[in-house]
Amino acid sequence: MKPTHLMIPLISVIVLAAGCNREESREESASDRIDQLQADTRETAREVKDYSYEQKDEFTETMRNQLAEINREIEQLAARIENSSDAVKAEASPKLEALREQAAALDRQIEKAGDATESTWESVKSGTSQAYESLKDGFQTSRQWVSDKIAP
Repeated sequence: MKPTHLMIPLISVIVLAAGCNREESREESASDRIDQLQADTRETAREVKDYSYEQKDEFTETMRNQLAEINREIEQLAARIENSSDAVKAEASPKLEALREQAAALDRQIEKAGDATESTWESVKSGTSQAYESLKDGFQTSRQWVSDKIAP
């Protein structure tokens, strides 16, 4: 098994490093954060499969950190949309609401993971991983939609 106890500090350092460089242009910075988020989510998805019941706390903390990062990115998308035309705002509103609902669903799954027993662990972990993948995919689709609709 990989030393997953090192993953949380590593992800934290990556997220902090991505957010600290403010000298780049706003678009490059957002693009870099999105690329980093995608890399982090791929790594997290691989690592999620390796968590045992004994590592439940680490799993839930990692998932909370990923959810917090995606929520920050959703709010950045919302800010870009807010500065766009009324037509784009109207079209984007249900998409943002769907992302926020997916984020809430993941939050509920993380709570279930924290409360899981050894006998329910694999099922709850799987449900949490699926909710995470769904949110990640929805975010990537929405991010692409915003990029297509709103010129940088």
